[in-house]
Amino acid sequence: MNRRMRPSGREARRARRAQAPSAPPYLTRRLPPYELLSEEGLVALESHADLLLEEIGMEIRGDEAALALWRSAGALIEGPRVRVPRGLAREIVRRSAPAHFTQHARNPARSVEIGGTHTVFAPAYGSPFVTDLVRGRRYGTLEDFQNFVKLAYLAPWLHHSGGTVCEPVDVPVAERHLDMVYAHLRYSDKPFMGAVTTAARAADSIELARRVFGAGFLEEHCVILGNVNVNSPLVLDGEASRVIRTYAAANQAPVCVPFILGGAMGPVTTAGALAQCFAEATFCVALAQLERPGAPAILGNFLSSMSLRSGAPTFGTPEPALAYLAIGQLARRLGVPLRCGGNLCASKVPDAQAAAESANSLWPAFLAGAHFVLHAAGWLESGLAMSYEKFLMDVDQLGAFHTLARGLVLDPNGFALDAFREIGPGRHYLGSRHTLANYETAFYDFELADNDSYEQWTEQGSQDEPQRAHRRWQALLASYEAPALDVAVDEALRDYLERRRRAWREAGA
Repeated sequence: MNRRMRPSGREARRARRAQAPSAPPYLTRRLPPYELLSEEGLVALESHADLLLEEIGMEIRGDEAALALWRSAGALIEGPRVRVPRGLAREIVRRSAPAHFTQHARNPARSVEIGGTHTVFAPAYGSPFVTDLVRGRRYGTLEDFQNFVKLAYLAPWLHHSGGTVCEPVDVPVAERHLDMVYAHLRYSDKPFMGAVTTAARAADSIELARRVFGAGFLEEHCVILGNVNVNSPLVLDGEASRVIRTYAAANQAPVCVPFILGGAMGPVTTAGALAQCFAEATFCVALAQLERPGAPAILGNFLSSMSLRSGAPTFGTPEPALAYLAIGQLARRLGVPLRCGGNLCASKVPDAQAAAESANSLWPAFLAGAHFVLHAAGWLESGLAMSYEKFLMDVDQLGAFHTLARGLVLDPNGFALDAFREIGPGRHYLGSRHTLANYETAFYDFELADNDSYEQWTEQGSQDEPQRAHRRWQALLASYEAPALDVAVDEALRDYLERRRRAWREAGA
C-alpha cells in the first residue's frame, strides 16, 4: 500500500470517534474551584461594592419603570441616579435568585444545568467580521451565521448554540434578530440565546421560543438566555434595563454583564475594577428579581486589561485571571450562577499568540467555577472577528476540560492492579488486557493535533493546525444534517417571522 494512501493516525482516530458515545450535554466538575481570597478579602470586596452602590450609585437612563422598582425596594432615587443602601442589592439577590436552574433545549437530551458544579460552554458572541484561511477577513453574513450555528450543533464539546455568533450584516438591523433566533431553532437543537439590542427584539425572541416550547412551558421553565451589558462605569442604559426586565418578566434568564477594560471603563487597579464589576452585575441581577422574584439570572463578569500605551484591549494577562478567581468566590457566596469569558485573545489570526492568550483566559474561568462560559470558541481580534479555524481549534481544547473536570479517578480500574499482576517487572503494557480494555478512553485525543513522524507529516502535506482545522470545518459543514423539527412548528416560526418583518418595515424601524 502506498504510504501516501495509508490512512493517517488522525483519520483512524476520527473514524473511531464517530462510533463513540456522544459527549455529555454539559460539564460536571469534580475538580473543586480555586479559592484565591480569604474571608477578610471577600468581605472587603463586598464592602467596597456596597459602598459604590450607596455613595456613587448607578444611573438608569430612560426606564422609569425600573427606577420605580428600585424606589419601592428602598433605594434613593435622584433623577436617573439610584443609590442603593448598603447590602440591599445582595440581599435582594440572595432572597430570590435561584442558585441553579435548567435551561431547556428543544431536544430534552441537550438541556443544560446552569449552577452548582456544572459548566456550559458556548461559542463566541457579537463579532461583526468573520475570517477563514481562504476568503480572509470580511463582514459576516446570514450564511456565516447559519454555518456557525451548524458547527456548534456538530461540536461535541460545545453545549450551547450561543447567541449572536456573528453579525449577519447583509440583513437589515431591525430584522436580523428574527433570522438569528430562527437559525438557532431550526439548525440546532441545543439551548440558545436571544436578542438584546432592544426590548421589542427580546420580546420577539421569547415569542419565537413560545412557538417551539409552548407558552405554558415558558411560564414555568427557562428556555432562552439574554446577554445584557452594563454601560460601565455605573450606567445601565434604559434599553438594556428594559431587556433585563423583559426576559425576567417572562421567567427567562438575563445574563447581566459589566464590560470593563481597566483604565477605560474602570480603574486600572484590579481590586477597584473588580468591586465595580461585582456592584454593577449584582445591581442588574437584583433588578431582574425586582421585576419577577425567582426569575433565573446569571451574574456576569467581563473584566479585562488594556494597553495603556495604545488603548487597545489585551487578553490573557494575569490581572483578569485573578479577577476571575475572585469573582467566582463572590458569586458562590451570593448564591447565583456565574458567567465568564472563554478563549479570548487579541491576535488577528489563529497563531501562537491566539493559543497562549486563549489558554490564559479559559483556565482561570474554569478554575473560578464559572457556570456559563461565553466566547468559548471562535474568538479573534478582541472579539471583532469570528474565525472558522479557531472555532475548531478551540472546540478541540474544550474537550480536554471534560477530562480535567472529572478529576483523578481512584477506582480499581484506575489503580490497575490486575495489569501489574499480569505484566510484572520489566515488560511493557501495550498488549495487556487492562490497556486493551481502556484503549479508547484512557487519554483525551486532540482531534487536530498531529503526532505522526516528521516524514509522515511531510508526506501528508506539511499542514499546520489552522490548515487542518480549515479542512475539518469544511468537512463538517458538508456532512451536516439538520435536526428534526415538526413541520407545523416550523411553519409557525416562519409565519411569525414574516408578520414581524412586515411590521418592522411598516414602522420604519
